[in-house]
Amino acid sequence: MTRLANKVAIITGAGSGQGAAEARLFAAEGARVAVTDVNEEAARAVAQEIGEAAIAVRLDVTNETDWRKAVDATIAAFGKVDVLVNNAGVYKPRPIQQTDRALLDLHYNVNVVGTFLGMQAVREVMRDGGGGAIVNIASGAGTKGFPGMIAYSGSKFMVRGISRCAAIDLAPDKIRVNLVLPGIIDTPMLAENPPEILAAFPTLPPAQRLGTVDEIAEAVLFLASDAASYVMGAELSVCGGLMA
Repeated sequence: MTRLANKVAIITGAGSGQGAAEARLFAAEGARVAVTDVNEEAARAVAQEIGEAAIAVRLDVTNETDWRKAVDATIAAFGKVDVLVNNAGVYKPRPIQQTDRALLDLHYNVNVVGTFLGMQAVREVMRDGGGGAIVNIASGAGTKGFPGMIAYSGSKFMVRGISRCAAIDLAPDKIRVNLVLPGIIDTPMLAENPPEILAAFPTLPPAQRLGTVDEIAEAVLFLASDAASYVMGAELSVCGGLMA
């Protein structure tokens, strides 16, 4: 299938988990992909698996210089940028009693500032190319309070806020901004939780199971594709009913 034929995408945090699944699916659907990650070795492994349709770029999403280099590398390899997926994130669940300023700053810098810098980095090249699509990954934890997630949940609430504002601001440039809100997805990030929480997770959604990275990738693909050409400022919840 070629739902992203002739598209060029930058995907952050694509060295593993959801980002890697998105990169593989995008390439299978005809896109050329910049697989970016702060772990350059992981990014390179995913890009090599995909083949000629991918390049690997080291990207610390909190660093403006890294963003400029990533965009420049993508343009040098593929000539343009049509899609950005702000997938990179950090998740270290702690209650407020165990959360200090450093932990709060970590979530803010990676999850919020990283998303903001990504949108800023691609804005002009997308505008000059006739438009594009940005898909930001928030979370079901950014829709309501959860125990032990004050830094993570707070950061994802803000991702939702800046994405909705960006959707309005960038509409004149024909850049669509939308959100995917994953529920409890089976990724390495879940290992940050204690065993008793991990055991309970599959029972929480009405679907009675964890979500998969491929299910998130399909949602991201839809919002990135021309099938979503009139979808702007939307939030697509992929949570097995957890947020119903």
